[in-house]
Amino acid sequence: MSSNISIPGRPVETAKAYGTPVTACREGKLAYLPVALFGSVMGLTGISSAWKLANVMYGSPSWVAQIFGGIAIFVFVLMSTGYAIKAATGFSAVRAEFQHPIAGNLFGTIFISLLLIPIPISDYSLTLATTIWITGTVGMVLFAWIIISRLISRRQQAGHATPAWFLPVVGLINIPLAAPTLGIEGQEELLFFSIGVGLFFAIPLFTLIFSRLMFEEPLVASLQPSLMIVVAPFAVGFSAYVNVIGEIDRFASALYILAMFLLSIMVARLRFLALSCPFRLSWWSVSFPLAAATVCSLRYAQHTPNYLTHAVALLLLTSVTLILLAMFIKTIANIGNLRLLLS
Repeated sequence: MSSNISIPGRPVETAKAYGTPVTACREGKLAYLPVALFGSVMGLTGISSAWKLANVMYGSPSWVAQIFGGIAIFVFVLMSTGYAIKAATGFSAVRAEFQHPIAGNLFGTIFISLLLIPIPISDYSLTLATTIWITGTVGMVLFAWIIISRLISRRQQAGHATPAWFLPVVGLINIPLAAPTLGIEGQEELLFFSIGVGLFFAIPLFTLIFSRLMFEEPLVASLQPSLMIVVAPFAVGFSAYVNVIGEIDRFASALYILAMFLLSIMVARLRFLALSCPFRLSWWSVSFPLAAATVCSLRYAQHTPNYLTHAVALLLLTSVTLILLAMFIKTIANIGNLRLLLS
């Protein structure tokens, strides 16, 4: 399959879908900075939450969660500043990225970051954390409305149905995650709305994406890491559902089992990723689904303690922590490499 698919008015470089489209990388400062890099904030915040839960369950050091939370806040500030500069000096690059049929969905990473970063920020300022969460909630609902409207009002190409399409609905499901930390009360309708709409749209999107993976050409190497995103709606859905309902019932258990099943498939599928796809920023797309699956497994092990559930939870906690640390170090080591940013 050609890496370029034409749509009216301009070429779309699907191989570059997790960075700014190549045609927009010559305008303004930091035009090459991909919005998808906000995914690193999501993954780091997620693993911070996982270690907080591990501290309660296993007595692990509390400073581990604090370090990951601090790194997440630092990366969030850095990315927000960088992308603001990009938007101010080269808005055409941002517009091209948003109009991209694949990369446009990745703007959801901004709003998901706004929904998740209040969790570590609440340790320092509950007021600031709540303000950021409200901003993220409003932005996420509007973004999901725009993207879903765009999907159903234009003819789509089967080749564009990639796991990135999940991000608008995954973003909605993230709305309840910070609610217990922030002490959000009286918002039951909003929280139920986020779960209902998010999980409802996750089903047909999963069908479309699964069909594309079955009947179309394989995803190009640069998009292979995004396969892990298919785990996110169900892993995040589990945590969000439990936060709203207040207990782990049979439906929550089904979400946990489905998330672990999909994770096992994706891990097997991506085990040779390092050989076929050298490190690039699109690898950060695996961070949040893995972190969300870790939190999901820990919460389920807390509810249903046995050798198997604890083994799964500890295995995920250890391996995902090492994976995120390796990606963070690799990104820092290559931060000046423009080729990495354009991958």
